[in-house]
Amino acid sequence: MASTSNILLSPLSLLYGAVTRARLALYRSGVMETRHVSAPVISVGNITTGGTGKTPLVDWLARRMASEGERVCILTRGYGRVDQSRQVLVSDGLTLHAEAPAGGDEPRLLAEALVGVAAVLSNANRVEAALWAKEHLNSTLFILDDGFQHLSIFRNLNLVTVDSINPWGGRRLLPAGRLREPIKGLERADAIVLSRSNACRDIESLRMEAERLSKGRPVFLSRVRTLRFRQLGDDSLNEANNSVLDLSAQPVAAFCALGNSEAFFAHVKSDGIIVAITRRFNDHHSYTQSDIDALHRNASENGAVSFITTTKDAVKLRGMRFAIPCYVVEIELVIEDDAKLIEMAKDAIQKTRA
Repeated sequence: MASTSNILLSPLSLLYGAVTRARLALYRSGVMETRHVSAPVISVGNITTGGTGKTPLVDWLARRMASEGERVCILTRGYGRVDQSRQVLVSDGLTLHAEAPAGGDEPRLLAEALVGVAAVLSNANRVEAALWAKEHLNSTLFILDDGFQHLSIFRNLNLVTVDSINPWGGRRLLPAGRLREPIKGLERADAIVLSRSNACRDIESLRMEAERLSKGRPVFLSRVRTLRFRQLGDDSLNEANNSVLDLSAQPVAAFCALGNSEAFFAHVKSDGIIVAITRRFNDHHSYTQSDIDALHRNASENGAVSFITTTKDAVKLRGMRFAIPCYVVEIELVIEDDAKLIEMAKDAIQKTRA
């Protein structure tokens, strides 16, 4: 069945590849314009669909650059929001202004996590958003979320996240595979960040392959670790919810709507939690009460006494009624040789202002 599907989808992948290459060529030739916004731009993107660890890296970068004195603004398309044509200020850096339906689930997640650190602005036109943020928010640094293929805005540092478990999307372009563009596109990157590196059996071989494919760009290893658990609706830093052991005694039902659901389930299990059942929804799924009720029936049938989900899902679950507790896993990113990556970012910013 899989090979039949590949045969049927291969012509579409060829067409997709032709369009992608033509678009890249138009930007290289200058026919399609890449605009400067008179402020440094750091792009975080990928070359495959699905979860590759972009959002944790955006969060990490925003915190590090804000600590260097930058007024950071995250520019994002806000995929899945109600009206993609509108610009939505999700956060001005101090106050939250839009919920997930209006601003997007990932922008809302970043906005909540980065209150006091960075503004978040959803707009499909990143150039327009950057110019607005410079005028109204006095932003000094932009982080372009999911920006590797968004070539209309000039970037001073191009970071690409690669999932260590499925790095090259089957080496096929969409829709037969998961590649958003040919692997050769890695040559546009300034650095590669391998996510979930602790789950890869031969990470050194993958590191060398990433270096080769990107023509010698620096490659950083990253992983996420659990920072704490909290009950849905409790946003306080309650140290009593900070131990993995709090949830390890009884089985849970794990659910999420991510591009890479299996990575979340594997992470939960690695924390020593007994997972009775898992349920995956499509990425950016908007939950309904009927979803939650069905989850509860399924959980009860399998002996689960609580739910566990992600922070991205949590921003869309407020107002839902849960018959059993629902816990949220909060994570943080750990990057090997992070000082080198910070220096790369600072150098790129300084060269812009020189």
